[in-house]
Amino acid sequence: MPELTEEGLAPAPQTSHAKTPLCVDLDGTLVKSDTLVDAILILARQQPASPLQWPEWLRKGRAGFKREVTDRAVIQMEHLPYNEPLVAFLWEERARGRKIYLATAADSAFAEKVAAHFPGLFDGVLASDGTLNLAGSNKLRAFQDRFPGGFTYIGNAMPDRTLLAASHQPMVANPHRNLRVALRKDKTTIHREFADQRPTHKVLFKAIRLHQWAKNILVFVPPVLAHEINADTVVSSLLAFFSLSFCASATYIINDLLDIEADRRHPRKRKRPFASGDLSPFAGVSIVALFFLVAIVLGLLVPVAHRYLGQPVAYPEWRPLGFLGWLAVYTVTTLAYSFVLKKKVLVDVIVLSGLYTVRLLAGSSATHVPVSEWLGAFSIFFFLSLAFVKRFSELHLMAANNLSSASGRGYRTSDIEQLRSLGTGSAFASVVVLTMYISNLGAANLYAHVDRLWLLAPILILWISRVWLLASRGELHEDPVVYAITDKTSWAMGALSALVVWMAL
Repeated sequence: MPELTEEGLAPAPQTSHAKTPLCVDLDGTLVKSDTLVDAILILARQQPASPLQWPEWLRKGRAGFKREVTDRAVIQMEHLPYNEPLVAFLWEERARGRKIYLATAADSAFAEKVAAHFPGLFDGVLASDGTLNLAGSNKLRAFQDRFPGGFTYIGNAMPDRTLLAASHQPMVANPHRNLRVALRKDKTTIHREFADQRPTHKVLFKAIRLHQWAKNILVFVPPVLAHEINADTVVSSLLAFFSLSFCASATYIINDLLDIEADRRHPRKRKRPFASGDLSPFAGVSIVALFFLVAIVLGLLVPVAHRYLGQPVAYPEWRPLGFLGWLAVYTVTTLAYSFVLKKKVLVDVIVLSGLYTVRLLAGSSATHVPVSEWLGAFSIFFFLSLAFVKRFSELHLMAANNLSSASGRGYRTSDIEQLRSLGTGSAFASVVVLTMYISNLGAANLYAHVDRLWLLAPILILWISRVWLLASRGELHEDPVVYAITDKTSWAMGALSALVVWMAL
């Protein structure tokens, strides 16, 4: 067994591969995520007041803090993002008769549950006990006491450096970059690597949800419908668009971090970057801070654009909040949705539809172009229908997977027909509003051939009917926005609608 000496770590003895105990780390190794961070995020969702107790828990040391969090957070072992190639290797080694141990700095109560999830795989568990934090040198000493004949270790991060240097046939799983550098410096040769992680740039783009930025095109709608297209409105709309988009991405990441446990139980959402363990929550927090900062800076530039490009406003200023005010409303509402409102039946869909209207009002405030009552009414009903179809699709997927309720929501699969009724009713209410707008004499001030706008009604009816038909068949993506921007038929209908409006000018 290697010993710590004044010269450093003595080389690992050469022992039989089959007889050398195999010790595997938990966080970042057997499980792709950090289970303590996961537990903290889950606890923040389950017990929002718990952070107030953290200073008291931290006074008990790292091991004591882990014990307090583990005792309170409810994590389902079967849904953790395990490193599948590593799990397969462990079972192969077990079949050869090799002794395998789960060795982790996580709390022993949690580690024992993970080991129990793989019955017959582990011969024992070495973990923190509420007093001793089993990491780094503490873990090495525990190995020296438990395995005097030597050991093989599988780790992933810098605290595993000395353990890997002391290991016979050291192995790594999704190793951190700084660990690779350190091991090269130590001249430690890695015997095997277990990679189970998607490319960083791909998971970053997925976490940001660039496709959701399409929703923020709504900020351009007020000046476009009012035919107020000039340098001022274009620049102001662009600033508002990117400000809202960066802000939205930040709130999406916060939502994903808080929803880790629920997403892991979902057939599709379990592949999201944080739920799958492909992206660290620490990276998520950094992105959130950066994106909020960018959103605020861009928001502050909106009035600057007016100062240099804007024309005098001919009508009373009815938006006392200003663009930054609406940005704040959007942020607060979205966060309230993520923490509380998404669990409230029907309230959640009303909030989601309301956020679309907030985007319109933000665009109006940024460009100083008022939102008409007709546009406001249309957006309420139309986007309420899209919110309902999103929930309907989720429940349809739950029913297909023999689940009785949507994870983290207040809906049951038995609510499907009621949601269909409410959603289709809202959709056709938006068509009624559109026809009333067209028949309103005020529209004649903007269009020379108002009657041609009636062609928009059948196009809208066809689109929303198709959306609900596909949703009923289980063929619609859960997010109708994703469907709209990827569906060729939707693009064709959009182009046809644009042609109708052009013909009416």
